[in-house]
Amino acid sequence: MTSATTRRSAPPLLGPAENRIVWLLLGAAFVAILNETTMGVAIPHLIDDLGITAVSAQWLTTAFMLTMAVVIPITGFLLRRFTTRQVFITAMSLFSLGTLIALLAPGFPVLLVARVVQAMGTAIMMPLLMTTLMTIVPPHSRGRMMGRVSIVMSLAPAIGPTLSGFLLELGWRWIFAVVLPIALVSLSVGARWIRNLGETTRAPIDLLSVVLSAFGFGGIVYGLSQIGGAASHGSTENAAADAAAQNMSSVSLVVAFAVGAVALGLFLWRQVILQRADDALLDLRVFRDRNFSLAIGQMALLSLAFFGTITVLPLYMQRALGHSALETGLAVLPGSLLMGLAGPVIGRIYDARGTRILLVPGAVIAAGVLWTFAMTFTATTPFWFIAAAQTVLSLGLALSFTPLFTASLGSLEPRFYSYGSAVLGTVQQVAGAAGIAVMITVMSSVAATAAEAGVDAQTTEAQGAHSAFLLAAIVSLPLLIGAFLIRKPADTGAGELAPSH
Repeated sequence: MTSATTRRSAPPLLGPAENRIVWLLLGAAFVAILNETTMGVAIPHLIDDLGITAVSAQWLTTAFMLTMAVVIPITGFLLRRFTTRQVFITAMSLFSLGTLIALLAPGFPVLLVARVVQAMGTAIMMPLLMTTLMTIVPPHSRGRMMGRVSIVMSLAPAIGPTLSGFLLELGWRWIFAVVLPIALVSLSVGARWIRNLGETTRAPIDLLSVVLSAFGFGGIVYGLSQIGGAASHGSTENAAADAAAQNMSSVSLVVAFAVGAVALGLFLWRQVILQRADDALLDLRVFRDRNFSLAIGQMALLSLAFFGTITVLPLYMQRALGHSALETGLAVLPGSLLMGLAGPVIGRIYDARGTRILLVPGAVIAAGVLWTFAMTFTATTPFWFIAAAQTVLSLGLALSFTPLFTASLGSLEPRFYSYGSAVLGTVQQVAGAAGIAVMITVMSSVAATAAEAGVDAQTTEAQGAHSAFLLAAIVSLPLLIGAFLIRKPADTGAGELAPSH
């Protein structure tokens, strides 16, 4: 009876102050996503302009995700320790500084540093957005709000690649020249209007956990990048130099994975001990909720396949098919717009009907399109077919992301929202970085083998992309099972984790 009364009396929309905070956070998220999607299309140009390899260039994306994976675990603590306003100003200041450094970067090393600084700001901003939404939006309206979030978060992917295509005609620095003023405006407006939400704590940060987290997640993703480094060798005429380089990459790979695995194990062990006194950097009790764990696993598989695919696709279109950066951006524009337009509808369906009606068709569509990529994309695939397939893939992603975000965090107690957001972001970024590193490696290795066999350049690139898309399609198959297992929190008795002590 009390639940029904609460549901009837709860306001369907947020108040003016809360709405203002949400839209300011969405504006900041828009800037971060715009920055990320413009870089995807720019990578082939950066390879030529900076004289770097595809494996090196993918570090502009992988290092971004790696940094986010290292920083995001700390955000659970930051969101409890500092006010909403303090966290927002810190995040946007870092992002703006990184964008300025990128604009002025004289070459690849400084540009890579700039991407790391940008990622530090983005890593804080995304969990701040998700935690704030979960805190101020009533449970029965969260699907609707996540649908509205989808409009803004899909607008940037729609604009980013197309905008990048135009700006790359002027030079890659213009990408950052456009993003910088938007970031500065967002920073100044947010500093003026954002107020604090929720309670802060005075708990000290555990520096050992920070170090172990950095070596754990960093070592694993660096090891993945070394697989790509090993695959890229062998193209020079000096066989001895090639062998030495491959041996060095192999040693680095083994060391990185060993250090990462040990550090990650120690990090998890320390969190289990610290969470007994509510002092964990990343509270792992969120995984006691089965629905949260299943949603996180589904998100990891989706991110691995998705981020790898959207990194390989521009390389395939420009190198195998000869399309320009602008044409590549236009190919993904309809799908991104569809994701934004579908967001509110998907949010309302989630609130009314739950997850299965969305996740099952979403998984079927995403897996089906990825298999279409793998089976039909060749050196002669027409532009219209790629654009159509990408649009359908976007629909599958739209049907998946909104219910996964909402169901995972909604499964937790409010005191665990910040940790749940941190876990969600960490898993998404590590899985995405792994997808990019592995798929670029597969693409480069297969293309190099085909080139050694005397195959023409366009066909070698198409064969490499085919193998990468095939890997993504295989990874997508478990999504078909997970879609049936994840429930709307109201249907699972969610949010009943064990007490703090």
